[in-house]
Amino acid sequence: MGRKLPPFAPAVVSTQTAAGRKRKTASLAPLTPRKRWVRASGGWASLPIDIICLILRQLVAIGGGGDVVDYIAFRAVCFGWRACTPTPRDPTLRDPRLRPRAWVALCDGDAVRPDDACEIPFFHTRTARCIRVRLPELRRHRIVGFTDGLVILLHKSTTAVRVLHPFTLVAVDLPPLAAVYREVIGPKKHHLLEMNAVVCSSATSANSIAVMVWFHSARVVLVAEPGSDWKVLHRGIYVRSMLQFQGRLYATFSASKEIVQLYPPRQPRLENSLVVARIPDIFGEHIFCQFFLVESGGRMLLVVQYPPGHGRKMEWSRQVGFRLYAVDLCSKGIGNLIPVSCLGDRALFLNSDRCLAVSARDLPSLSSNSIYFSLPDSPVVVHSLRTGLSEQLAEHCQIHNSVDRIRPSVRPFSIVDHLLTYCHPSHWTEGLMFHEYHHIPDSFKELRKNIQAKDSRLRIPRIMGQ
Repeated sequence: MGRKLPPFAPAVVSTQTAAGRKRKTASLAPLTPRKRWVRASGGWASLPIDIICLILRQLVAIGGGGDVVDYIAFRAVCFGWRACTPTPRDPTLRDPRLRPRAWVALCDGDAVRPDDACEIPFFHTRTARCIRVRLPELRRHRIVGFTDGLVILLHKSTTAVRVLHPFTLVAVDLPPLAAVYREVIGPKKHHLLEMNAVVCSSATSANSIAVMVWFHSARVVLVAEPGSDWKVLHRGIYVRSMLQFQGRLYATFSASKEIVQLYPPRQPRLENSLVVARIPDIFGEHIFCQFFLVESGGRMLLVVQYPPGHGRKMEWSRQVGFRLYAVDLCSKGIGNLIPVSCLGDRALFLNSDRCLAVSARDLPSLSSNSIYFSLPDSPVVVHSLRTGLSEQLAEHCQIHNSVDRIRPSVRPFSIVDHLLTYCHPSHWTEGLMFHEYHHIPDSFKELRKNIQAKDSRLRIPRIMGQ
């Protein structure tokens, strides 16, 4: 299991101002605050610092509804509150308490890429708030991943990687990918267009992060930390599903029924040291199954999608089955998979690139205890774990029949459409809603031409000596 974070309790420290006066502030260190009062004439600004510390604990509490955006707003109320509270700008981006964890990026669905518009609309999955954030930093970059609300960018000309906090604008830069990409994969860039990335806690430094990148059709996973070159983390594996959980990276592979810890290495001297759990061999041929990893309610879940009929003809609503397991991680050996029969008020959104768990209590338009996913001929399907039945949700809003356009875009988009598109980053990056463009017909020539033109801006620079 990951290391527990200490409770948030800002400590009072003194800083020297330009005029020579000392000002009391609070740091993020988990220390017991001294009892001091904020000097003010009255009103809210005169709250004692002990009360302010209690508020701050709630604003950044992991799993307790905390939100760094609320923390930023809190500090903006008055000079007194800002003076006695620590800055939310974590220069290392390591502290998960200061990440916008419950914010997901929405898609406008107008075929305008967020990096071209230089803005991203963010949606808070617990409060349903929506904020459109202007980000000039996106210019000349391609968005290749999200982790706890952090945006991972790839420079289109240099292939340098940057991790950006969209609300504090803190950025951590990593070296270009071009050299190792050309050496390991080759000069063609189509793999780079399929790149995914995730942020984890550094295995070598307590005050740094690490970034892992992988590619759909290239069997390689790369890793780098700020100030270090890119290295091959794993080679010869085809990743099915990845999950950053408690600062570590876990994955399932297409050729095995195992859950592995990719980063950091667990016990390199032991055989099968990567394996953290083994998937039960009760679902038939693994080529007919899909395995997803998703974090829900502070625990890691394994979701197995399988055909319950095993070749028998069944009605459409029963052709897909799901089994859920909570992954009980073991620090030294192989952990256990604990069957889960009910998700409670949770709803899962599944895709091999990204999975998401949200509360239907916070978003009443969603069905609780359900799984949202897609099939080759059905872009939006909901499966009820209570009844075991599946239902298609996008039949009446399809804009084409796989050949020609049959209707204009059906607006407004539902929250299901948005969250499922977020889980399909290739469509989200292109500014396309997944349920509308899961398949782009040949007749959409202008759209195809536009996508190719935008993709052509991504280049792999030549490296001296290669």
